[in-house]
Amino acid sequence: MGATEALREDHRLAWRLEALIVACCERLEAGGDVPLGDIEAISGVIDGFMDAVHHAREENTYFACVGAYGMASEIRAFLIEHEFARRVAAKVARHAARWRAGEDAREPVCRFLRAYATFLRDHMTKEEAFFDEAEEALSAEEEAEMRDYFAAAGPDAAAARRAEEAIAALERLRGDRPEAIGTAGSAAARWTLRRASSLA
Repeated sequence: MGATEALREDHRLAWRLEALIVACCERLEAGGDVPLGDIEAISGVIDGFMDAVHHAREENTYFACVGAYGMASEIRAFLIEHEFARRVAAKVARHAARWRAGEDAREPVCRFLRAYATFLRDHMTKEEAFFDEAEEALSAEEEAEMRDYFAAAGPDAAAARRAEEAIAALERLRGDRPEAIGTAGSAAARWTLRRASSLA
């Protein structure tokens, strides 16, 4: 598997995250309850995987290599969108902290999560087309070299596994496992603790 396919694998996880965010927002907008721990787990995946792993892979390695083939305008647009996503994610985390402190911050949490889901749909759709174009330009050697670089970043692989675990635990929000509603606090705790230990 080359670097481009590795990034597509990231996207497959991100599409599952997008579905979770939408389900979470729909429940909140309908007046239902979503455990705050679930919101914090989603925020942790956004920060600890989407930004710290997926966007970092693109910004630190992939875009630099692909940019040599004349796709600078697309890359510039993606970098701007990454910055937008970081700002939205920071708003989610900020209002989740207000919620944790006892304030009624459900509406802004939901609003910024909706904005992040919209970003994911639009951004990943454009990136998938970009990946197709990049794959035509990149050599097999370049793909393999970048993929090896991804694999050498041990914390990235660990973060991807934690994100997968957290998303799998939270997918009940779509109704896949309704009997598990309200039991995901442990998933959030595992993410938070492992994320903290990885930064120590």
